[in-house]
Amino acid sequence: MKGILLACLGVLILTPDALLIRLSGLEAAPLVAWRGLAMGSLFLIAAVLTGQMRLFPRLASSAGIGLVLAQWANASLFAPAIALAPVALVLIAVATVPIWAAVLSRVLYGQPTRPATWFTIGAVSVGIILATTGKSDVAVTTTSVIGVLCGLGVALSLALSFTLLRHNPEMPLLTAVGTGSLPAGITAVGLTSPTAMTSGTTWAIATASFIVLPLSFYLMSEASRHTASVNVSLVLLLETVLGPVWVWAVIGETPSATMLIGGAIVILSLAIYLVHLRRRT
Repeated sequence: MKGILLACLGVLILTPDALLIRLSGLEAAPLVAWRGLAMGSLFLIAAVLTGQMRLFPRLASSAGIGLVLAQWANASLFAPAIALAPVALVLIAVATVPIWAAVLSRVLYGQPTRPATWFTIGAVSVGIILATTGKSDVAVTTTSVIGVLCGLGVALSLALSFTLLRHNPEMPLLTAVGTGSLPAGITAVGLTSPTAMTSGTTWAIATASFIVLPLSFYLMSEASRHTASVNVSLVLLLETVLGPVWVWAVIGETPSATMLIGGAIVILSLAIYLVHLRRRT
């Protein structure tokens, strides 16, 4: 339950992220540059201050390399996905995180997924599809397919990160996240310019990059040390339905009835599942 509570707190902090990205008005490369540099710098500084940097050699293992690559992919792919494909399609792709987490836990570590978890994944998937496709028709083009593939890459990288952290508690979390995120930001800087990075609403992207994203990701990553990665992945899907609430409240984009029904299905399904976990505990 400690893991579930940490994951819930992390997801609640993450929910304004989509709104802040919208308010920033930046394109993919400047977004990746901001987010990668901020995440990488903050986590590596924290690693130095807490003494985790001396554990850097542990990242030379297969689990450590996989964890760093997962962080790099996560930091690099989300913004291009949003830029290339309709948000609805990207959110559906990212919503496959629990499925990937269940598969990876089984394949890599032989950890079975309970029937109740699969039922919840199914119910939540239905809610996500309703919530993300209920506003308008979604056009499928070659560009959007590439964006969806980037979204699937984000889902796979998140699932891999949570799974590796769950089964390798000796991995230095701060060092791994910083080592994976910083190169993504540095690469994106080479694809943009300082003018482009400051052309949008600076306070919005700075808040997302230096506060919302690092704090939420740390809490969710730490949560994966205390509960199954598929549980953290399921809780993460709350961001998909709660994020648009911030957009509705600030920008005034009113959600449709179908979106509200889909969101209610997700929240209710997760609530029932968490009660079930609590009773089992």
